[in-house]
Amino acid sequence: MKVLIADKFQPSGVQQLKDLRFEVEYQPDVPAESLAEAVAKSDPHVLVVRSKKAPAAVFERAGRLSLVVRAGAGYDTIDVAAASARGIYVSNCPGKNAIAVAELVWGLILGCDRRIADQTGELRRGAWNKKEYSKARGLAGRTLGVVGVGTIGAEVIRRGKAFGMDTIAWSRSLNEAKARELGVTAMPSPPALARHADVISVNVAATAETKGLVNAEFCEAMKPGTIFVNTSRGSVVDERALLKAMNEKKVRAGLDVFQNEPAADGEFRSELASHALCTGTHHIGASTDQAQDAIADETVRIIAAYKRTGEVPNCVNRCEKSPATRLLVVRHLNRPGVLAHVVGEIGRANINIEEMENVIYQGATAATAKIRLDQQPPADVLERIARGSPHVLSADVNAIE
Repeated sequence: MKVLIADKFQPSGVQQLKDLRFEVEYQPDVPAESLAEAVAKSDPHVLVVRSKKAPAAVFERAGRLSLVVRAGAGYDTIDVAAASARGIYVSNCPGKNAIAVAELVWGLILGCDRRIADQTGELRRGAWNKKEYSKARGLAGRTLGVVGVGTIGAEVIRRGKAFGMDTIAWSRSLNEAKARELGVTAMPSPPALARHADVISVNVAATAETKGLVNAEFCEAMKPGTIFVNTSRGSVVDERALLKAMNEKKVRAGLDVFQNEPAADGEFRSELASHALCTGTHHIGASTDQAQDAIADETVRIIAAYKRTGEVPNCVNRCEKSPATRLLVVRHLNRPGVLAHVVGEIGRANINIEEMENVIYQGATAATAKIRLDQQPPADVLERIARGSPHVLSADVNAIE
């Protein structure tokens, strides 16, 4: 099985794949705009990307490609719909960068409160301005608001307790039991959280539901002087609304992500990034050796499991609910041609198989095929399935609830 790694990737992960006898082609410097061409030329079974985007063209030109692994937590850089249309699995490595991102969150919070970057800049210019920078509010006893309580959010909350902060949180999945487990107070909405928090950390995945989550209503609800930190994705924030809050209410922003980030190093112009009240970093939340080692290990685990079992850990594009309405259960002897007979009868009846699993019992003498169908097979089709092969033991159909 051939693996094309078309992004920066830990050497330990490359070596692990080679030790597992994968054919590895490592092209970390392939330009983003040439990724489709590189995939077409390499013709891999598996593609690994990290920060590069994998648009529809990558999948349209793919030959043997059947799995794409995003070596990171999110997968908004991959055209999942295009991959799904070509029958290509998409997987990612959730949670493996949580500590690294949480550490950066707190670096940005402290940087905003103590204006560390501004002070460093002045010192490098040869200026001593203690009077200007002796005005930090401090964190102990203040309220931390966490938007999104997945693995990253939980790590942010854990560190907030060490700073002596009270914590409130909002997430679509946050219930009272989870709030008690995390030791936070659940808020009914993002704006409600913004009204009560002194420091806000946004830690959500980039989805259609979270696009513009930090909107005008949210920004208008923030207190004057709030510290706002975003390490998730630029699409989550309405940048015009945040700029308005920074200009009118002196909100300080610690941002690792922005809208329209460049695909490669070079010039980047952003009114938000260049604002005097913004402490910014270059989308490097997961960029620690510890996090990248963990992500490399998880990437290798996914690819190895796929080769060994055909199953894809952390698959993000499997249909949540099958369109099947009937379950055909066929008990049969484990003999050649049995499943071909069953599938042939189903196909001749113009019935579509949505999903199929064949379970082999101990001794490998008998098996059960569980076949999910899009409609009820007529009685004569069931009869032909049951009677058309001496190796079929029984055939039954049940409605799927």
